[in-house]
Amino acid sequence: MKSLLTIFMLFQNCFCLQAQFYTVSKQPASWKVQQIQQNLPETEEVSKSDSSTKVGKSKAEGLDERIQRYLSVSYPLDKLVVNSPYGWRHDPFTGKQKFHNGMDFHTRSNKVYAMMKGEVTKVGHDSRSGNYITIRHGNYTVSYCHLSKALVKKNTIVKPGEVVAITGNTGKSTGEHLHLSVKYNDEFINPNTLLDFIKETRDKAIADCSSHAAHNQTVDCHSAESYP
Repeated sequence: MKSLLTIFMLFQNCFCLQAQFYTVSKQPASWKVQQIQQNLPETEEVSKSDSSTKVGKSKAEGLDERIQRYLSVSYPLDKLVVNSPYGWRHDPFTGKQKFHNGMDFHTRSNKVYAMMKGEVTKVGHDSRSGNYITIRHGNYTVSYCHLSKALVKKNTIVKPGEVVAITGNTGKSTGEHLHLSVKYNDEFINPNTLLDFIKETRDKAIADCSSHAAHNQTVDCHSAESYP
């Protein structure tokens, strides 16, 4: 329970992150992760009776599950500003139409985070990607390119939100940025697939916490009226 109470206090004093994501069809200039304050349900005092203890444990376990769900995913950066989207674009070096297999984000020596739990499958350097790392999440693989430094080694297991690299300007690049590419079963896909999944997962966890808090408030009011 002490560890759970610590999580309660952490979530009550920290902000949660949400984002409105870039989509190829709408093509906004940029988007950022928005910081918002969420009110999580307060911990309840557990009575000495067995029934009250069971109820308290059940509620605590339910909230713990929602917290774990929220923490099971992470955005790759603290602030997300799209420089270049996924899809066809003018190549910055040749000026010709060329397919861009990932998304480029504006960075300035920022921390890069693992998006989910996974295994580091590659850590290397080449003339195009510069310093890069690749992490496998089941059937998905995520590559971070143009890094100044990799902070993980090959074959290590990383947790969601773990710092895995620092952004940079290595390889074939016109300026510092993070190139993020995602493959599903070895085929490139739009990174928005994972970014949207992260958003939906966190939004659902937050909504469940808010619903739980509202329900508890109603129950508490009824209890106060029934038992003077």
